[in-house]
Amino acid sequence: MQLYKSFLRQLIRNYMIGSLIAVLLVGGALMTTTLNVSYIESFRLLSILGGSFVVMLAVELFVFFKHIGIIRNVLLEEDATLDQLEAAYLRTHRMPSLAVYRIYGPHLLGMSIPALIATVWMIHAGLLSIPLSYIWIAVLGAVMVASCHAMIEFFLTVAAIRPIVRELRRLALIRYGIDFSLEGHVFTSIRTKFLLSAMLIGTCPLFLFSLAVRVHMGQFYEEISRGYWGWAGIILMLGVGFAYIGALLMTQDVNRPLRQLYKAMDTVKEGRFIQTSNLYSDEFSSLIAGFNMMVRGLQLREERNRKLLESYFAALAAALDARDPYTAGHSLRVAEYSVIIGQLAGLNAHSIDILHKTALLHDIGKIGLRDSILLKEGRLTEEEFFQVKTHPAQGENILKQIEPPDAMAPFLEGVRSHHERYDGHGYPDGLQGKDIPLFGRIIAVADAYDAMTSDRPYRRGMSRAEALDILEQGRGSQWDPDFAGMFVQHMRRNLETA
Repeated sequence: MQLYKSFLRQLIRNYMIGSLIAVLLVGGALMTTTLNVSYIESFRLLSILGGSFVVMLAVELFVFFKHIGIIRNVLLEEDATLDQLEAAYLRTHRMPSLAVYRIYGPHLLGMSIPALIATVWMIHAGLLSIPLSYIWIAVLGAVMVASCHAMIEFFLTVAAIRPIVRELRRLALIRYGIDFSLEGHVFTSIRTKFLLSAMLIGTCPLFLFSLAVRVHMGQFYEEISRGYWGWAGIILMLGVGFAYIGALLMTQDVNRPLRQLYKAMDTVKEGRFIQTSNLYSDEFSSLIAGFNMMVRGLQLREERNRKLLESYFAALAAALDARDPYTAGHSLRVAEYSVIIGQLAGLNAHSIDILHKTALLHDIGKIGLRDSILLKEGRLTEEEFFQVKTHPAQGENILKQIEPPDAMAPFLEGVRSHHERYDGHGYPDGLQGKDIPLFGRIIAVADAYDAMTSDRPYRRGMSRAEALDILEQGRGSQWDPDFAGMFVQHMRRNLETA
């Protein structure tokens, strides 16, 4: 309640002060100092101005309270819905633009139309002795004054809405757990605000001066004033041109570092922590320096998180291998062989990193196996082997329990499918050929090679040459022919040069 009242008072105060300055001070001062009329005519003109001001005020306040209605309802009611809060939030952000709309609409028309009607009537009635042509000069002056008023009102409203924006976000978060955000949506661009404001600042006084001089010269120097708009038009065109060029250059000077920062932020959003060049000698230099400092901090944190994650994966693999002294280091070796195959297959660095982590965790499901099965020194029974065959699916289920869920998503397919056979006789899903996920096909080759070359309680590991021969024979039946072929050729070359 108190926040809304304070907001309302601030908006009305800003508007009233701006209107009084624009209409009574600027308009009244130009009128009384430019026109050479009697005191009674000055009084009549000021009466027209005052009466039109009252009409304008009534019309604009009506539109203003219509614009602010949804904000008032939400802030004064305790049971506002989420949709109502969101509508009020968006309306609040539109209030600066709506202020410009009100000044060019009900404000300007509410002032000008009654004033025009009253002035024309008084001229025809002989109550005013000014030329009708001055009315159009007055209309142009009113448009210029309204433009400056709109600019000032826009920026004052921008400052006034900030507490309301914070309050609406707080209410949505407390009541519904939703944090409103525009997500980069731009209602009015910096370029537009800066360019139009600079243009108005540069040209409005020039136009008002030209109009006032024309009226003044028209009364006292009729002969001179006949050619006035010829040279005045040239001066105005030059002034507008200089103002536009200056405003454009200033806008570009502001937009250039902003565009650079937007581009750099998009790069960071994509996960590439690249610093941006600092080519500026004003406040933007500090801003970009702060951005680069933030990027350096993110780089350090990302590197730290990467090392922690790699250590986490390695620790899980070591903990699993530690249960069985005969398979110690198995997961690390399978990860090493899998990376070799991935590199031979031309996978990119990101894919190889995921492949490495997947291979480290490929047997994580064996944590759920009883020691009597995992550590058995003899051959497994059919029932025991059935239990062992459940470990890929159990490994997938274990990883699904880790939060956040998307963190483990890239590793699930490889963990589940590393015991699938290329001919479709594998487990747990009996997938065949290219239907087997990529990482599952790669890890299957690496896992089989390490299993064949490692010692077991019931047998000694075979030689590397023998294991490679078996992989060669199983190409296209048990293992992916491409990955098995790449690995066999690579390892045989290493054996020959060893």
